[in-house]
Amino acid sequence: MIEDTVLLVPAFNEGSVIHKGLSEACAEFRWVVCVDDGSGDDTAEQARSAGAIVLSHPLNLGQGAALQTAIEYSLRLPVDWFCSFDADGQHSLEDVITMREAALSSKPDVVLGSRFLGEAKNMPTMRRRLLRLAVRFTVIMSRVKVTDTHNGLRLFNRRVAESINLEEPGFAHASEFIDKIGRFGFHFIEVPVTIDYSEYSKRKGQPMLNAVNIAADTITAKVLQR
Repeated sequence: MIEDTVLLVPAFNEGSVIHKGLSEACAEFRWVVCVDDGSGDDTAEQARSAGAIVLSHPLNLGQGAALQTAIEYSLRLPVDWFCSFDADGQHSLEDVITMREAALSSKPDVVLGSRFLGEAKNMPTMRRRLLRLAVRFTVIMSRVKVTDTHNGLRLFNRRVAESINLEEPGFAHASEFIDKIGRFGFHFIEVPVTIDYSEYSKRKGQPMLNAVNIAADTITAKVLQR
């Protein structure tokens, strides 16, 4: 069992699917921290019965806020690595293990999973185009050359966990994370990963309009930093 890495799992209304994924995760990892972000279903109960540590937001604050809560809690744990992991079944534990091995070998601060270096199974064409545009936008705004931006698979060390302090509560936190890699000068590498777009995850995914909202939030945050 892996004891030096904690999985950080934001979750919102994932009660129908979360038990299987977290059960498998808890069999591989000693520490799995799930933040139930104000769900209206049995997400918390399913996550807890799977063996995860469960924290709860009384209201839905957003994926970025849930991830930050998970990070703050997990800083108390005896771990060296922190890995964000989606609750909807899109991510693979094998990819997390590969990223961890890359981290132990190369000693970066951050390991970013990239579906564009790996594979995106059953990704809708429009989503692929929007994600490609999001990568270009993020590279321009952050000046950090990455191949994938809104990928929930990120492995990072304790120094990053203590420094990052995500302020964007929603999906824009993904661009904020990349921006802070550049601002803090963290050393990062990218690793090919596979994202599996099931019918469930496609229904639960971000609405296309969110791409505009994320861009607006990112630009606003940049302006406020100046």
